[in-house]
Amino acid sequence: MNAPQNSLTTPILPPELITRLQQAVGEARVHLDSDTLKNWGKDWTKHFEPNPSVVVFPANTFEVQAVVKLANEFGIAITPSGGRTGLSAGAVAANGEIVVSLDRMNKVIDFMPADRMVRIQAGVVTEQLQQFAEEQGLYYPVDFASAGSSQIGGNIGTNAGGIKVIKYGMTRQWVLGMTVVTGKGDILRLNKGMIKNATGYDLRHLMIGAEGTLGIVCEVDIKLERQPQDLRVLVLGVPEFAAVMHILQAFQNRLDLTAFEFFNELAIQKVIAHTGIPRPFESPCPFYVLLEFEGKFEAVVDDAMQTFEHCMEQGWVIDGVMSQNQTQAATLWRLREDISEMIAPFTPYKNDISVLITHVPAFIADIDAIVTEFYPDFEICWFGHIGDGNLHLNILKPANLTKDEFFEKCKVVNKHVFETVQKYDGSISAEHGVGMTKKDYLHYTRDEVEIEYLREIKKVFDPKGIMNPGKIF
Repeated sequence: MNAPQNSLTTPILPPELITRLQQAVGEARVHLDSDTLKNWGKDWTKHFEPNPSVVVFPANTFEVQAVVKLANEFGIAITPSGGRTGLSAGAVAANGEIVVSLDRMNKVIDFMPADRMVRIQAGVVTEQLQQFAEEQGLYYPVDFASAGSSQIGGNIGTNAGGIKVIKYGMTRQWVLGMTVVTGKGDILRLNKGMIKNATGYDLRHLMIGAEGTLGIVCEVDIKLERQPQDLRVLVLGVPEFAAVMHILQAFQNRLDLTAFEFFNELAIQKVIAHTGIPRPFESPCPFYVLLEFEGKFEAVVDDAMQTFEHCMEQGWVIDGVMSQNQTQAATLWRLREDISEMIAPFTPYKNDISVLITHVPAFIADIDAIVTEFYPDFEICWFGHIGDGNLHLNILKPANLTKDEFFEKCKVVNKHVFETVQKYDGSISAEHGVGMTKKDYLHYTRDEVEIEYLREIKKVFDPKGIMNPGKIF
């Protein structure tokens, strides 16, 4: 990025800029009160205090363009803001930025049934898109615990994944086109929804995962899918982590899985204690696997039961339960999906890491040894999308430590965790982005030459360095 991070911190906004922002988006859509600044200047991370100068609420692409051009003219940084559910401080405005909230940009623009494609504004909430797809007899498969709050623009910013990646892939796989306002203030229409378009560089893929550092995504063309039928959920108790990979291989050899998740006993304890959901079966187990598949044919369900019995015979599974209806399936899913919310009061220090599935057993063993050595007295909550190699390591804050003391202790061991990620050619951030919390560790995943290319790309789209400065780099 051209400008050093401190060059854009905490400006006193000139009255002329406030007036022109009001002219651009409407006087009632420019907010300076402390409550709005605090609320829209943060995300779900707790590492940084929000400190924006103003929050604006544009309603369309042209209003976004006007705000970006004003930011360039006055040399003020912008932080794009979606559902603010991020976990890497990518949407935190800590240095006097203009927060551009997409909350008003929540419209479905067009639906093209022959293309199975919907054009939406980027402020559409993920669950809103899922419901729209369902109303059309279709399906949007990118799903995660924050779907009721997260926005599509933010999902694109981090290339969000979630619980269905093993079958359906990441957000990237579902974006057929987009309209974006670059850091220069230009409006680009990228790919225009086409499946086939062999005309040079596909710039939409630079925007996906860019965390708002190149521009603001305003409209999106989203591909939809047929609805899955008769989804069945199995929850299995597992005696040791090594068995998880045997179970994955056994079921993948017989079934087309739509999800394969895991979590440990501590995670299930937190969910049960705070929700009243019953244990799936009587026996507590060190680890649990939740898998999902379409059971619309009796032969498929029989294959699942035979595979379950095989895993029991091999000693890979202690106990298990299969859903018999959609209500039971939803309850079993809560054992996994409610974990993040239930551990939030414990101020978890989160690591969202990934490696090739091949390396997962050795990787887990190495990480577990590090955690045991450095955090012998801390509660460790493991869960993740093991079917795609993504693991979430959550260290829970003891009551006798302040937040700052706890985070400092956790940072000490980050070096060892990320060196292990590097050892297995993995990623320091599988689906939460880099933001501010992971930028100091980017070199464990990307080498210096690659990072320099990223910086040069940033300069092309955002020559004045106003777009979400201090994020990623």
